[in-house]
Amino acid sequence: MKRILTLLIAVLASLWVNAQDIPEPMSPPRLVNDFAGILRAEEQNALEQKLRSYHDSTSTQIYVVTVSDLRGYEPSDFAFRLGEKWGVGQKGKNNGIVILIKPRIGNERGRAFIATGYGMEEVIPDVVARQIVDKEMIPYFRENKYYKGIDAAINVIIDLAAGLYTAEQYSKGDSPLAGIIFLIIFFGIIFLSASRSNRMKGGSLGRNLPFWLLMSSMGSGRGSSFGHFSSGSGSFGGFGGGGGGSFGGGGAGGSW
Repeated sequence: MKRILTLLIAVLASLWVNAQDIPEPMSPPRLVNDFAGILRAEEQNALEQKLRSYHDSTSTQIYVVTVSDLRGYEPSDFAFRLGEKWGVGQKGKNNGIVILIKPRIGNERGRAFIATGYGMEEVIPDVVARQIVDKEMIPYFRENKYYKGIDAAINVIIDLAAGLYTAEQYSKGDSPLAGIIFLIIFFGIIFLSASRSNRMKGGSLGRNLPFWLLMSSMGSGRGSSFGHFSSGSGSFGGFGGGGGGSFGGGGAGGSW
């Protein structure tokens, strides 16, 4: 009985020590926690503004966390434990994502992992998380361009969550960009043709535009961000940290 009690105490002590290995979030709470110091102040602020805007409009929390030491954990285990400890995402929705980066230091390989909360696993399946790391992040990270790699990954995640394209389309390399460029050129040609005709006839531009194009141009006044949020400027006030989300092991990563 004494041996069992001793073993139980040892296990509990080990769990407690491991829990202390996971850092506390920065204070005041931020979505960008650059413990490794790989981002300049303006880069942190740009990412923070983008992620705050996205959180405010959707309630989805995307945390960027950089560390210089994984403290013996695998990146996946570290990211899951951190997501649980910080409560990333909203309770009940579990719509949190942790983007974990351990930069390359000396001979140590760099590691990156995207951990998805329960509610985000269908939007970003494991295979897509791995592709985002491999295609969007690591090519920049190899050149020490950490901001560009993180920003590119966030853009894809936001686009996927917004439904601009599906996980399957992203996996196949399909993208709406070509179609968007085509439409811009197409509408531009029509607009210029109508404008030239209007000048020649001395009439109103609106009367020379097709009805569907006129309606489209009227609607465009509200603007569209295609799922991206500009960095902008302003205060980061009002963010209270994690909302109690949970993680179930979804996600993937890579190294360089």
